[in-house]
Amino acid sequence: VRNLQEFGATEITMLINQCIFFPLQTGLSGSLETLCGQGYGAKMYHMMGVYLQASIITSAFFSVLVSLLWFYSEPVLIFLRQDPEVARTATLFLRYSIPAQFAYGFIQCTLRFLQTQSVVTPLVVFALLPLVLHFGITHAFVHYLGFGYAGAGMSTSVSLWLSFLMLAAYVCLSERFKHTWEGFSTEAFRHVLPGLKLAIPSAVMVWLVHK
Repeated sequence: VRNLQEFGATEITMLINQCIFFPLQTGLSGSLETLCGQGYGAKMYHMMGVYLQASIITSAFFSVLVSLLWFYSEPVLIFLRQDPEVARTATLFLRYSIPAQFAYGFIQCTLRFLQTQSVVTPLVVFALLPLVLHFGITHAFVHYLGFGYAGAGMSTSVSLWLSFLMLAAYVCLSERFKHTWEGFSTEAFRHVLPGLKLAIPSAVMVWLVHK
């Protein structure tokens, strides 16, 4: 906070992402390493899909809370003695990046689900392809369409959602996961609170490491 006045809008948004958003979502999905790992080892394949859905629900809930912080980040930054113009610009980026945090959280959950099944190569493909597309998407939003700084947030959201949708389509359509992903189930809601017992300590641990 002492040196916050020296930061520009780009540095502010990076700081918020690195200190709050990325550690939170990465940590929350960490519970799947234990739950899906146990389910896979015990051949309780059906439960892996249930755990995945429960983790996605948890991720979505915390994404809503973070979205409120991002939406009203301008008065918060000004309270922390940030330059008003920098606070306004940073908030503009964060507001248009709100959809991105939902996608990022869902991606992290899906990655844990796949990693516990030793799926590696598709993860590389679905990571590199959106990255390549991201350059074109960003150029289109920022320069061609003229959205400027807001366009950078929009392009981040679009790219991350493309990545998640590709991962989701792969899981839903591949025969490889016919036992571990059997479709949506209301059973997932019963595992949200038990999953939090692992997710919250995992999120705190990751946050402390990034801090």
